[in-house]
Amino acid sequence: MSPAKKRARSYDPAKTRAAVLAQLGNAREAVGGLSAEQLALPTRLGAWTVRDLVAHIGMAVTAVPRSLDRPAPPRQSVTVEQWPFATAANASAIDEFTRGLTDRHPDLDAYLADVDASLRTLLDAHPGSRLLETNAGALPLDDYLVTRAVELVVHTDDLNAAVPGLDVPYDRRALAAATRLLADALAVKAPGGSTEVRVPPYAVVQCVEGPRHTRGTPPNVVETDPLTWIRLATGRVGWKDALAEAKVSASGERADIGALLPLMS
Repeated sequence: MSPAKKRARSYDPAKTRAAVLAQLGNAREAVGGLSAEQLALPTRLGAWTVRDLVAHIGMAVTAVPRSLDRPAPPRQSVTVEQWPFATAANASAIDEFTRGLTDRHPDLDAYLADVDASLRTLLDAHPGSRLLETNAGALPLDDYLVTRAVELVVHTDDLNAAVPGLDVPYDRRALAAATRLLADALAVKAPGGSTEVRVPPYAVVQCVEGPRHTRGTPPNVVETDPLTWIRLATGRVGWKDALAEAKVSASGERADIGALLPLMS
């Protein structure tokens, strides 16, 4: 897989790093207050319990040091917008690795504290241009951190869905990065200019083949909020269900993007 010819957008490295650390901190604070009964609750992620989910949140962050431990690849081979499409192929390995982490780290609060400290040290020691060999391909560290923001936001949402009343907050910068990356991934999957997908206040993309809109009100418009968009893009919510619940609006004959979703799972 080779990088796309044109980057959809750039991300501020300082904001991305701050977003990852802040969202990890939000998860840490919440996990520290969970009871054994809450940690044993089921999640919407198959057979995973909340304990497994928390272990996976740590795993998503420790992917950075694991990648840094490997030799730097000679060149970038994918763009950050292509990363979502590689996640499904690794589902089995991720499940196995996560369950191993659950067994090895009974004290999840201490585990996430170690993850946080290790990440901070590594980010201070490595430039953002350093290439990493990831499961999706070779990416610069700064771009890979954008994907970590996506993982943390998505799994924070999973955590909130699993534990009634938990309400872990979403760092605004992390939520923005997740929204934008998944919107840009849609534009990569279905290139074109006939449909405008709006996720205010963070993202607007043109996608789907057909007559290109140039001015005035677009004939085909999809609009939703950031969390609903992230849930649609990751398969947490189905397109038809979101429409039925008025979580998303779609107008125009090319506005039905249900067949393009989810983008990652």
